[in-house]
Amino acid sequence: MQATPRSNRLHIAILGRRNAGKSSLINALTNQEIALVSDVPGTTTDPVYKAMEILPVGPVVIIDTAGIDDTGELGELRVQRTRRVLEKADIAIVVVDATLGPGKYERSMVAEIQRRGLPVVGVANKMDLACSAPLTLWEEELGVQLTPVSARTRQGIDVLKERIIGVAPKDWEGPAIIGDLIVPGDTVILVVPVDLEAPKGRLILPQVQTLRDLLDHDAHALVVKEDAVATAIGQLKIRPALVVTDSQAFETVSRQVPLDVNLTSFSILFARYKGDLSTLVEGARHVASLRPGARVLIAEACTHHPIGDDIGRVKIPRWLEARVGGKLDFTWAAGMDFPGNLSDFDLVVHCGGCMINRKEMLYRLAQARAAGVPIVNYGVLIAYLHGILERALMPFNKAGILVQAGAGRG
Repeated sequence: MQATPRSNRLHIAILGRRNAGKSSLINALTNQEIALVSDVPGTTTDPVYKAMEILPVGPVVIIDTAGIDDTGELGELRVQRTRRVLEKADIAIVVVDATLGPGKYERSMVAEIQRRGLPVVGVANKMDLACSAPLTLWEEELGVQLTPVSARTRQGIDVLKERIIGVAPKDWEGPAIIGDLIVPGDTVILVVPVDLEAPKGRLILPQVQTLRDLLDHDAHALVVKEDAVATAIGQLKIRPALVVTDSQAFETVSRQVPLDVNLTSFSILFARYKGDLSTLVEGARHVASLRPGARVLIAEACTHHPIGDDIGRVKIPRWLEARVGGKLDFTWAAGMDFPGNLSDFDLVVHCGGCMINRKEMLYRLAQARAAGVPIVNYGVLIAYLHGILERALMPFNKAGILVQAGAGRG
């Protein structure tokens, strides 16, 4: 469990006023001195992500946040960052200092969490100092049940863990990556190019996770480079059930895969696993309406140093400009910097999203829909631009997951 990627862990946000005992609560939940604890209000200044295990919950990411009552110009910025944590949280824990009781800050935060439809757990901390706190009145004020705990003495921590388990969304991990597209015993070929940006000695995360999902579903995996696909298929006694390729090798691989063999890409698998495949396919259709000068945002969920013919900064811009027949106005955003002004753009092109969790990816898709801006991811776009999107979606449609491809080179 220690090696579980952060994007695949349940995200739990800890929110509350300064000095409410948020960091102490994290230490009590994990039974480790992980978070910095101080009597000085405002010790935690920015969201801090801590990947850990909370038994019996399992692999989680706990997000330690700045106080929701922080003041001053810098404090207001910290509060904004704290509120943005809700974009990726699967569960929100609101901590109330039992020696003070809830106030406008807690009421506002609970209301925002409930407006977002996010599971919320209320905690009355420092009960060792306020054993007679009027919890019932506070619960009526906030509209949430409060679990009485003492982070210092660990009173109520086991009950709190049970409450976290009880409210955790059952579908927070989303669908299988590939397991529901195949049956046990199937052979799947994974096409893994080794280029300048491939991490030396390792596979990239979507490739590793797809391979693991195949093993979990009792399938056979054959991993090859892009120039060995035809040979691999020819050596098999039975046709592979599916070929999955890196999107950048789509055109090369598609020429080697017979039409009666299903073909898709890692990025398209992750379009469904992390987000909503139908929304991204719909975004691809809008490429046909782009004209020279259109504004395109290319968003990457991670930060990396571009090398050579970078997919997001070189290849996709080149392919898009070739399609529209002129120059486009590109803007790039990386990591957590997903712009709020999406209405300024005519198209958003997002990476596969392997480094963020499903909740955040769905939030980004919702932002684009609210702004009325089409959004597509790398794999779906590349398949569309090469005229093979309909074929790349066939494995999903055969599995009963109907997604309309639209025109290929339209």
